Amino acid sequence: MPETHGNMFKIRQAVGAIVSRDNHLLLVHKTKINTQTGTETIDGEWDFVKGGIEESDESPRHAILRELQEETGSTDFLIIKQFDEKIHFEFPEKMKKKIGYDRQETTMFLVEFTGANCDLAPVDKEIADLQFILEKEVGDKLTHEDTRSFFMKNLSQQSTKRQDGKMCDK
Repeated sequence: MPETHGNMFKIRQAVGAIVSRDNHLLLVHKTKINTQTGTETIDGEWDFVKGGIEESDESPRHAILRELQEETGSTDFLIIKQFDEKIHFEFPEKMKKKIGYDRQETTMFLVEFTGANCDLAPVDKEIADLQFILEKEVGDKLTHEDTRSFFMKNLSQQSTKRQDGKMCDK
């Protein structure tokens, strides 16, 4: 869902999820991107589940549940919280022309995976692999600095415990 500011630039509204399970966080390995002319192969990027908000999405919460299903093949997720802070970044010049956006603003969620790991399989052709990584190792594996900074700032202050005090998974 693009947002245009003045005729200056278009902002892509997106959502992302920090998915937890037993002191591990889910990362996806993205090897393709959707452009205005089709799908293009890219160097692999490790990231949290993320994607654009579509016009058919009723809300950011609806959008993240759809993205989780597309990128993992599962609907076994429980949203713990929506972060107040968003990830903001500008696309490189070459990418701007390919995707039709200048910037992105990503609403992030903390999510619990409640299913079985063996049921995870990407539906989206952009995703080549999914891995649960030890929480303490995630910062080193993330490709993008803006995501790493968000993670370090928000997860160092945020426990992956549910509000009722129980661990995300038993």
